[in-house]
Amino acid sequence: MQLCKLQLESGEVRVGIVADDHVQLLTSVESLSELLHSDDPAAVASDLVDEKAQKLPFEDVTLLAPIDEQEVWAAGVTYKRSQEARERESEGAARFYDLVYSASRPELFFKANPHRVVGPGGRVHIRRDSKWSVPEPELALVISPQLRIVGYTIGNDMSARDIEGENPLYLPQAKVHDNCCALGPVITLADDMPPLDRVTIRLTIERNRATVFEGVTSLSSMVRPLNDLVNWLGRETSFPHGVILLTGTGIVPPDNFALAVGDHIAIEITGIGRLTNWVAHRG
Repeated sequence: MQLCKLQLESGEVRVGIVADDHVQLLTSVESLSELLHSDDPAAVASDLVDEKAQKLPFEDVTLLAPIDEQEVWAAGVTYKRSQEARERESEGAARFYDLVYSASRPELFFKANPHRVVGPGGRVHIRRDSKWSVPEPELALVISPQLRIVGYTIGNDMSARDIEGENPLYLPQAKVHDNCCALGPVITLADDMPPLDRVTIRLTIERNRATVFEGVTSLSSMVRPLNDLVNWLGRETSFPHGVILLTGTGIVPPDNFALAVGDHIAIEITGIGRLTNWVAHRG
C-alpha cells in the first residue's frame, strides 16, 4: 500500500491511498503520521476509506511532502561512490571520510525541519554562496517514535560540495538551508516494499529540456544495513513525532558538474515512484 498527503482545490489537506493510478481519500485522519504510527497502518487506512468521496486521478492531485512534524536526519558515506567523492572534494580532510566509511559508528547529521522540506514539483534551493551544488538521491526511511521503519519514500539531500569540501566543519551550512530537502511523492508501507537488494535508484537532471546527467545505483551497494543506521540514530535521542532518515547516496555527478537555476531533477526508486523538483535560488 502507498499513502500520500495532498491538498484539495479548496485548500484542505487530506491523506489518501494511492491505487490503480487514483487516490482514495481517507476520513477521520488528522495527519499522515497518525496513520503511519498506528499498529497496523494498512488495516487502519483500509477501514478509513471515504466511500462518499470520488476517486481522484493521481496525475491531477496536488501532492505535498509526506511529512508532518518529524525532523529529517541523514546518513553519509554509506556507499563507496560517496566516500570517493567526499575524499576528492575535501583534500586535506579526506582521511576522515575514509575512516567513517569503515567505522562501526556511521556519519549521522541533522538535515531539515519540516518547513525546509519541499514536496513533488516544488523548488529546491542552491545557495548563492556556492558554485558547486548537487542533488543527492536517497532512499528515505519513515520511522515511528518507537524507531520502527514503517515506510519508505524518496529523498533529495541537496548539498553544496564546495562549502563542505573547504572544511568538514562547514557541513551544516552545506546541507541545511531553506528548501534543502525534497521528499515524496508517496510513502510505500514497509511490508509492501520490494526486496531491498532489488531496489534501484536513478537520477536524471535536465537543463533546457536536455539530459545533462544520468546515473543509477542499487541499494545492494550500500555498505550499512538500514536497521543499523536506525539503531545508531536512536542512541540517546528520542523522536516523539517520529523521524525521517535519508540513507546516503551512491550517485554523484562528475566533479565538473554543478546545478544551475532552472534545472529539472527526477529521482526514481523501485517500489516508490518518481520525485521531481526544479532548482531555484532562495527569494
